[in-house]
Amino acid sequence: MRYAHEDPELRALVRRYVTPDRRYLQLGGPVLRMTAPRRAAFARKLGKAASTITPRELTVLLEGGWRERKTAAWLIAVAGRTEFRERLGALLLASEVCYAGTAYCVTLAAFGTPADAHLTAAYLDRYLRRPDLFYDQSAAMGALLHLDAGLGTDRAARFLAPGGLWHQWIDGPPRKEHHGTPESYREVVGRLCDFVDDSAECRRARQR
Repeated sequence: MRYAHEDPELRALVRRYVTPDRRYLQLGGPVLRMTAPRRAAFARKLGKAASTITPRELTVLLEGGWRERKTAAWLIAVAGRTEFRERLGALLLASEVCYAGTAYCVTLAAFGTPADAHLTAAYLDRYLRRPDLFYDQSAAMGALLHLDAGLGTDRAARFLAPGGLWHQWIDGPPRKEHHGTPESYREVVGRLCDFVDDSAECRRARQR
C-alpha cells in the first residue's frame, strides 16, 4: 500500500482528486442527502474529474488507502472504465481497507454486466459465511439485486432462500441489529447508480 504522506506522486493526486470539497466524504450516502442544486453541482465537478484523470492516475489511487481507493472507484464508475473491473473485484474480495467496499459495489453495479454480477456474487459467497464480520455484505447484496434487475437474472435467489447464506449471516452471532432489508439495499444502490449516470452525463457534455 502507498501512503500519501511519504509518496509525492500519490500526495499530488490526493490533493487534485480526493480532498477538494472533501469529496471522499461526500461520495456514497451523503450524496443522497444533498439538496438537488448541490447534488447537481457535485455531479458536474465529479464528471469533470472523471474526464481528466488518467488510467495511470487511477491505478496509483487504487494503491493508496481507503480515501484514495473509494474516490478512484467512483471516478472509474463515472468514466465507465470497465478495464478496472477485475481489479475492483479483487479489491472487494480482499477487503483490505474499510469504507471503500461500498464504492466497489456501486461501480460494479453501474457497469451492469454478467461479469460484474459474478464478482459481486463471489464476494457474497465468501463473506456471508462470516457472520462475525460486518463488512460490505449489505452493499454487495444491494448491488447484486440491482444487477439482477437490469440483466433479468436471479443470482441473488440462492443467497436469499430460507436458510440461505444471507439469513445465516444476518441472524448469526453477533446478530446484526438495525439492519435493513435486501430490497432497501437494492434501492440505495440504484439511487447511487443514478447519481453515477448523472455525473457521467456531465462528463460526456464536457467532451462534446
